[in-house]
Amino acid sequence: MTEPRQQYSTRTKYEFQFGYSRAVRQGNVIRVAGTAGLGENGQVVSDDVVEQARRALEIMRDAIEKLGGTMSDVIMTRVYVSDVLNIDRVAVIHGEVFRDIRPASSIVKVEFIDPRIQVEIEAEAILGGKLENE
Repeated sequence: MTEPRQQYSTRTKYEFQFGYSRAVRQGNVIRVAGTAGLGENGQVVSDDVVEQARRALEIMRDAIEKLGGTMSDVIMTRVYVSDVLNIDRVAVIHGEVFRDIRPASSIVKVEFIDPRIQVEIEAEAILGGKLENE
């Protein structure tokens, strides 16, 4: 019998408008939608790309944990930036979280619908996908 799908929502206007969940778990797989650094009020937390990246990763961590995983279960991330000049600054923040986990990762330059957003991050996790030495 297939395990029921679990969904996690942060209740942003975008989730409602576009009809999606922040994260979905099916079996031992968790996928986290592109996550921007938004505050509880749904607004971008800062004009600083570093603060936006940190907040996006916090939201991602909360979603994964609510669905029964940990950041160590992450096997893939995709990082989207609006300005290639910010790649190094975002990479440092990504590295703070994932340096020892080392998921596969892509970074892509994009244009966001909301021009205040400078970075968005999505992830895929497999529960039990931790490194063997953990």
